[in-house]
Amino acid sequence: MPSYQPPLRDMQFLLHEVFEVTQEFKAMPRHAEVDAETVNAVLEEAGKFASDVIFPLNISGDEEGCTLNRDTHEVTTPKGFKQAYAQYVEGGWASLSCDPDYGGQGLPFVVNQCLYEMLNSANQAWTMYPGLSHGAYEALHAHGTDAQKQLYLPKLTSGEWTGSMCLTEAHCGTDLGLLRTKAEPLPDGSYKLTGNKIFISAGEHDFTSNIVHLVLARLPDAPVGSKGISLFVVPKFLVNADGSLGERNPIFCGGLEHKMGIHGNATAQLNLDGAVGTMVGQPNKGLAAMFVMMNAARLGVGNQSLGLTEVAFQNALAYAKDRLQMRSLSGTKAKDKPADPIIVHPDVRRMLLTAKAYAEGGRALSTFCSVLIDKELHHPDEKVRKDSAELVALLTPIVKAFITDNGWTATTMSQQVYGGHGFIKEWGMEQFVRDARINMIYEGTNGIQALDLLGRKVLGNQGATLKKFGKLVGRLVEEEGVNEKMAEFINPIAVLGEQMTKFTTEIGFKGMQNPDEVGAASVDYLRVAGHLVFGYLFARMAQVALREIAKGNSDPFYVAKLQTARFYFAKLFPETATLMRTARAGSRVLMDTDAALA
Repeated sequence: MPSYQPPLRDMQFLLHEVFEVTQEFKAMPRHAEVDAETVNAVLEEAGKFASDVIFPLNISGDEEGCTLNRDTHEVTTPKGFKQAYAQYVEGGWASLSCDPDYGGQGLPFVVNQCLYEMLNSANQAWTMYPGLSHGAYEALHAHGTDAQKQLYLPKLTSGEWTGSMCLTEAHCGTDLGLLRTKAEPLPDGSYKLTGNKIFISAGEHDFTSNIVHLVLARLPDAPVGSKGISLFVVPKFLVNADGSLGERNPIFCGGLEHKMGIHGNATAQLNLDGAVGTMVGQPNKGLAAMFVMMNAARLGVGNQSLGLTEVAFQNALAYAKDRLQMRSLSGTKAKDKPADPIIVHPDVRRMLLTAKAYAEGGRALSTFCSVLIDKELHHPDEKVRKDSAELVALLTPIVKAFITDNGWTATTMSQQVYGGHGFIKEWGMEQFVRDARINMIYEGTNGIQALDLLGRKVLGNQGATLKKFGKLVGRLVEEEGVNEKMAEFINPIAVLGEQMTKFTTEIGFKGMQNPDEVGAASVDYLRVAGHLVFGYLFARMAQVALREIAKGNSDPFYVAKLQTARFYFAKLFPETATLMRTARAGSRVLMDTDAALA
């Protein structure tokens, strides 16, 4: 059976030593009183909830799955899931970072993201139920009317109700311009929605008395394509003016998807048969409003794979220390045993260190982005808010695609450490692999994220935002460039930072001649950018570790951090050279292949 230990020490290292979040909070009036003791206490309790309450339900939830009653359209979740959610709500976890105006605790977003990493490690399928609610909350908080906010946000904040995101239809996934769900105006200002949605995570369940669906649909006179999409809030039960529940709204679960993983989450097919909803935002401007939820979801998906990377690594490490197999190539290490533990073998260490580096790099990136979001939302300086928002926009596709690609690599490598046992269900590793696979697909496949990064976020503004991140790298290089102990961490990012300018310009120029050149290079480009970001963050972590060691701090944590950083730069970061070469191979070897793909 697998186990899970919340990585509180590494979280505290990032929060307090690398990013110095309490200093950042002091500049934001809303969070000025949040201190390190408060943050640590919250995360310690969050870790207990994750490891003690929902982690024990992970395997059983996967085995049991969800059940649909086709007569009532109601879904029953696995045993223990509903009771765990009640504990989650009772503990105040749903409201942790929500607006106090609607009953929230108002803690920084970065604290909430740390909570969700631990929840995802413990049980990704369960975590998706409250996770979708946060996206619905954010969208309504940003674009809802005052009446919608007063009606829905207190219930979403408390966790009394949950939310869902209804985009996908059978004939269209990411290309939302093709969606067909219709919204007809009613005399009272509401709308009657008719259509079908698929792949709706947490679209139906038994956790709460109501589910607040955010649904994309078209008005009768809407223009074609993505410019004709509106957003509507469509509750499972209509809500009376006093907040009490009214009639059952005809938005029903018609089926549950039979999936490779995340069996404990109800991935629903929803049928809208004249369901009543109200518009969120402006007519035909729904995609902009929904992007608030979509971007939150993309950051959340990266966090899902981060969580799985961590728990898979922990279990693979424990197994490698215990499993005996062969003798070390350099001589017997466990003389009192018939064979050495497999952790002595270089290739096993390669796999373990890959998972560890991807976990620690992903956690650093998630934390970095979360602090930027807190600054974007709450910093009093408009320029700081704007700069933070631009960097978050640049980094969001990297969080979603790079961390989830790495999560797939890490979970499969961790499974490989187990040998044949990794393929057997009782050890738990194959579930981590199955669950991790969806994260590269939903909320925009990683190929779409790569196009978004290169086409929109980089080339779309002639690399202006990329240059802003480059300045962060340049500042660190200038600060530590003469420090010999930092050379192994600084030199690689300094070189890649210089190469990125030429690399980006070259692809952009080729793309002007033939847009397929951007599509052909984008996936490789995103991984190069991801390594630049990870490299920058690992260099910052190494900087702190070296500083502490120089001060005489004997905590082995810092030595371990340096060893992980050295492994990352020696064995993973050099992938960038190959990626830049394959990106430069161009589109012809992909597009002039009709005979090969006939």
